This record gives sequence, structure tokens and C-alpha cells, in this order.
Amino acid sequence: MRSFSTNLLLIAGAVAVGIVYLSTFIVDRTQYAVEIRLGDPVSVHMEPGLKFKMPFLTKVFYVDNRLLSYDADPGSVFTEDKKEMIVDAYSKWKVSDPLKFYETVRSLMGAQSRLDDIIYSQTREVLGKHTLVEIVSGNRIDIRDTITSNSKKAAESFGIEIVDVRIKRADLPEANSLAVYGRMEAERRRQAKLYRSEGEERSLEIRSAADRDRIKILAEANKIAEELKGTADASALRHRDAGDKHYVEVHLLFDDDIMLQAAHRTATEIELAVQGSVSHPVLITTHLECLGDHDELHQHGEASDPNSKRA
Repeated sequence: MRSFSTNLLLIAGAVAVGIVYLSTFIVDRTQYAVEIRLGDPVSVHMEPGLKFKMPFLTKVFYVDNRLLSYDADPGSVFTEDKKEMIVDAYSKWKVSDPLKFYETVRSLMGAQSRLDDIIYSQTREVLGKHTLVEIVSGNRIDIRDTITSNSKKAAESFGIEIVDVRIKRADLPEANSLAVYGRMEAERRRQAKLYRSEGEERSLEIRSAADRDRIKILAEANKIAEELKGTADASALRHRDAGDKHYVEVHLLFDDDIMLQAAHRTATEIELAVQGSVSHPVLITTHLECLGDHDELHQHGEASDPNSKRA
């Protein structure tokens, strides 16, 4: 009898443990939980901890509440100027409403499929409003923010919050890349030719200005040189005339001194001759002739230089 009661207690304890096990579940801090009873969601648990449910009739659907990444496959996009681009984008997302998530997509695979459609469509729509130049070298931050905002609005109905959308790569197709590179090269050559022609034109202007300045400077220098040369010639001529006048004056003074000495000697000889001391009358006559010639020369010098003075 005692063993029967012991076994009954053990069975009752096992049943109780089983009922407790089947009636409870644990929500991790990295998860959300949705209670599903007979196929219909009845409760959503956003906070972690030990939760209770109705055994046998209720099952629990768990959803990851962490920030998740989704890397979309590269897709073809046409820009506003009808240029084709291969765009590779990725996104960061998380579950914001577990109930909507369960009712619409039910799993991560379904969520990624929806994200692929949303992100690709929004990327194609936004990039289609911009030209190739704007996408490559324009304000990429505005384009990225617009894609993120539009994708977030489109994903709200699925209980998904898109945090960010980034474009990893935006390339042209291989055939278009070669054509674009060719046009870019031709454009660069055209610009280089334009810059060279402008440089040559500017060079000719600078050289012409330099030649004009050179001719002007040389003419001015020749003018100054001729003026200095004329001034020097006039000064030299004045100094030469003054030198000739000085020479004549000095020569006349020198001749006057010589003739005075000769006249003094002649007067002495005449006096001695008169006294009978000189026996050479011819020498006296020669001195007198020289005195007469000197007087004529002195008169001629005064006639040619009326401003000369005798000492």
C-alpha cells in the first residue's frame, strides 16, 4: 500500500513537472516572442524573462530583435540620362513589430525576400531621378538618405525597421565602361588642346609686349646716348677753343719776353757801339730787323684775337 502511494506521488510529480514545463517558456534578451494558439497570435512578449502559456494548445514563435545585415545582389539601374549602372547595396535592419512580422513574412528568409524587393525598387527609383554625373560625383549623402527614408516607410507594414541603406559599388557595364572611358579621354584631350591654345595665345601676347618694351627702351637709351654725346662734343669744342686762345696768349707773352730781352741787348750794343766799344754794326742791324718782324707778328695776333691781353 505504501509503495503504491509512493508511485502515485512520483507520477503526480512527474505530471506536474511536465505541465509546468509545457506551461512556461523563456524569452531571451536577444529575442521577441509571439504566442500562437490554434494558429492565431494571442500575445506578444517584448521583454526577456520566464513566461507562461497554455500547454498543448499554444506554441511560441521567436524573433531575433538584434540589428541584422542584409547584402542584396547587384542589380541593373538606369539613371535619368538613360545610363545603365550595376548597383550593389546592403542594409541594416531589425524587427520593430513582432506581430506584424509574424503575420506578413513569418521568417528571416521571407524578410530578406521582402527587403530585396524594397531596397532594389527604392534604389532604382531614387537613382533614376539623378544623372550619372550626380551619382558618381554629386552629393551621395542626400541620395543615400533618400533611399533609406523611402525604404523605411515601405518596410513598416512588414514590422521591419530599416536603419540604413548603403551603396557599396555603382559601376557601369563592361561595354558601357569602354565607351564612357573613350568619351572621357576625348573630352580631356579637347580640354588639353584648349588649354594649350590659350597658353600659346598668352605667350604671344607676353612676347609682343616684351618686344615693344625692348624697342621703347632701346630708343630711349639711344636718345639719351645721342644727347650725352652732343653735350660732350659741345663741351669738348668749348674746351678746345679756350685752349687755343690760351695757347696764343701764352705764345705771345713768351715772344714778348724774348723780344724784350733782344731789345735790351740791342740797346746795350747800340750804346756800346756809340761809345766805340762794338766793332760789328751788322749784328746791330740784324737785331733791329728782328724787332721789326716781332712787332708785325704781335700786331697780327692782336688783330686775330681782340680779347687777348698782354702782360
